[in-house]
Amino acid sequence: MRHVVCMGGGGFSMEPENDLLDDFVLSLVPHRRKPRVCFVPTASGDADSYCARFRDAFPETRAETSVLSLFKRDVVDIAQFLGSQVVVYVGGGNTANLLAVWRLHGVDEALRGAYARGVVLAGVSAGMNGWFGASITDSFDVNRYAPLRDGLGLLDGSACPHYNSEAGRKEVYRSLVQDGFPGGYAVNDSAALHFVDEQLADVVASVPGRTAFTLQSGATTAVETELPVTYLGHR
Repeated sequence: MRHVVCMGGGGFSMEPENDLLDDFVLSLVPHRRKPRVCFVPTASGDADSYCARFRDAFPETRAETSVLSLFKRDVVDIAQFLGSQVVVYVGGGNTANLLAVWRLHGVDEALRGAYARGVVLAGVSAGMNGWFGASITDSFDVNRYAPLRDGLGLLDGSACPHYNSEAGRKEVYRSLVQDGFPGGYAVNDSAALHFVDEQLADVVASVPGRTAFTLQSGATTAVETELPVTYLGHR
């Protein structure tokens, strides 16, 4: 089975004291006491502080970790490197820069190959956007949200992370979908979509009451349908 976990926000980068979403990602790995987990921090410009937080969240007792840096690249064969992982975890930041740098270094095709071999893919914010064909992003202006039709397209439709937590995102996404932008998924902070073989299998949350939605064009306005969410603290 092929797994993708798309976090609207949360995980170690936003909830350092709440490891429920990260534990959920690891739970998808069968029979691995210390799975190989690779962090891809491209969207943050490979920020050292972000990488340090990743290592703090995944100590040696939890996982065998590595970081794929593209701004100070030290991996020659990226396809082999990513294909040898058990989990690839993509951090947040600038979605447009993430995708451009990935393509320059061949990470896009390497990820497709890893995914086909069963490597679990996970990501938060920009790391959620990249798996879809389209998304809403503030990559071009931190004060304005814009459509981006440049994702990897492993998952159909569009993505909108931080749906209710950042002023203006919801309104822009709804308007764009109504005007012909691909419909898709709106996910709030602390919630995540879980896809199995490109089909939505579950929606989970690390905080009670967090929500996720599908959005499709309607007769006069975008139709927002709330998805059932499982609070991981009750599992």
